Amino acid sequence: MPEELATALASARARLGRLGSRILYFPVTRSTNDVAAALATNLKAASEGAVVIAETQTAGRGRRGREWFSPPGSGLYVSVVLRPGRSPGAGGRRETKLLTLSAGVALVEAVETAAGLAVDLKWPNDLYIGRRKLAGVLAEAGGGEPDDGIVIGFGINVGAAAYPPEIEDRATSLESELGRHVDRARLLVESLASLARRYDDLLEGRFDAILDAWRARAPGSKGARVALTTASGAAQGVTAGIDDEGALLVLVGDRLERIVAGEVTWL
Repeated sequence: MPEELATALASARARLGRLGSRILYFPVTRSTNDVAAALATNLKAASEGAVVIAETQTAGRGRRGREWFSPPGSGLYVSVVLRPGRSPGAGGRRETKLLTLSAGVALVEAVETAAGLAVDLKWPNDLYIGRRKLAGVLAEAGGGEPDDGIVIGFGINVGAAAYPPEIEDRATSLESELGRHVDRARLLVESLASLARRYDDLLEGRFDAILDAWRARAPGSKGARVALTTASGAAQGVTAGIDDEGALLVLVGDRLERIVAGEVTWL
C-alpha cells in the first residue's frame, strides 16, 4: 500500500469503528466488490469491517451491470463488508434496506469534509455535481448464504481523467470541479470514518437521522420529472420523496408508485 494511504489509515484507526478489521490493498484487481464478497463468503462473521482498496479495477461495475470506469491513480475504488442483519430488532430488515442510502450520505459528508465541496444525492446511490456524476455506491450480497453479509462498494472520481465517449459529458471529478489537488488519503479516511458513523446509526436504530440527512441532500427526490422502467412497464411521473424504508415515491398520473428497483431517469 502507498505510504500516504497506510499512514492516514493508521492515524485514523480510532475513528473507523467497526471498519478496518482487515485492510487489503491491490495495485490492480478486477473488482473490489468481488474480493470483498470472497472474504464475506470465506470468513463469515469475521469478515465484518473488512476493507478492500484498489488503485485500479479492470472490471469495476455499477448498478445494473454497468461498467465503472476505474483508471489508475484517478479515483478511490473501495469495498467494505458489513453485516446489518445481526442488529437487534426485526432481524436487520430495515437496516439492510437503508444501508445503501446510509453509504450515500456518508460519502457526501466525506466529500464535504475532505474537499470542501457540496454535492447532491440522486436516488438511490449516486453523487452528482449539477448534471455530472461524481461517485456511486453499489450494494451486493456478500455471498450465497444469508449469513454472508453485504458488500458496499464505492467509487469516487478524484482526479481529472479521459472518460470514455459514452460518459464524458456525464462524469466529473473533484479536481476538475475545484481546480486544485485533492488529497486521496484524506478522502479515503473521511469516507471510511463517515461510513462507520452512519453504520453505527443504522445498527443503533437512528433511522430518522439517516433519512433526514439523505432528504436534505437530494433535491431531485421531490418535485422532479422522471422516466421509470420497472417490472410493470415504463412510465413518467414526478418524484414525491422517499418513504421510511428508502423507496422512491413517484406520482404517476393520479397514483403514487413506490419504487424499490428498476431504472429511473431524471428528465
